Amino acid sequence: MTLSDAPEKLGLIAGNGRFPFLLLDAARAHGLQVVVVAITEETDPEMNDRAAADAGVRVHWLSLGELSRLIETFRAEGVTRAVMAGQVKHKQIFSSIRPDWRLAKLLLNLRTRNTDMLLGAVAKVLGDEGIELISSTQYLEPLLAKAGVLTRRTPDAEEEKDVVYGRTVAQAIAGYDLGQTVVIAAQACVAVEAMEGTDATIARAGELFRTLGVGDETTLRRALTVVKVAKPNQDMRFDVPVIGVATIEAMKAAGATCLAIEAERTLMFDPAAIFSAADEAGITIVAM
Repeated sequence: MTLSDAPEKLGLIAGNGRFPFLLLDAARAHGLQVVVVAITEETDPEMNDRAAADAGVRVHWLSLGELSRLIETFRAEGVTRAVMAGQVKHKQIFSSIRPDWRLAKLLLNLRTRNTDMLLGAVAKVLGDEGIELISSTQYLEPLLAKAGVLTRRTPDAEEEKDVVYGRTVAQAIAGYDLGQTVVIAAQACVAVEAMEGTDATIARAGELFRTLGVGDETTLRRALTVVKVAKPNQDMRFDVPVIGVATIEAMKAAGATCLAIEAERTLMFDPAAIFSAADEAGITIVAM
């Protein structure tokens, strides 16, 4: 095989969850050789098994703060295009890492230390080093939510009101990069996502309702609506809204009955399993 015949390489910066594995499968289906930079604090160790089973996958393990090693690894592997896939917990980004000199310098120069600002700065550093960061949805477009009601049950009138109100609130907080999810009941905001993540926000809303007591008088409807949006200027290279079966399980446990997401801007991991779990739980999902 000549150099011109060698498969194109894609760098994959892998966070936690199933997202990196889905993107890895999609990239391999496109005939790409994948160089995975697995984050020690986040990536599932199963990534080693995938590399062992597929000669087209190479894995390098790095700590979250090792930006210089990330660049050196991609350079040594001949990677010029890369993608981020999988969550890195927000609180870990700003508390648990030990940054190398390059990342420390980057952090010191940030105007604000939110996730978008940090990842955007990392993307610029990679670009300056000849490594283009591309959209994490590029190989996963079939998994983007299509507009409409996606489950058997449609939202009822009260859920529709909660969705309208919830979208207004969610879009406002997303504009400040505070989170992308809110939980609503009777047009009242029960919980707002911050650094804890979507599932923890849903659980917190459910716990709040449980503390009211079954026999207590309350003006709040006891069914929760979850609204998840993209940021107003969502950079699809990172932090793309995602739902999975775990989202439905968290909603079921919390007593949530409706999930509203953004069409064409939300990734669904295993849509068939999501819809089946939602239908079984009586949860309606609508993409707008």
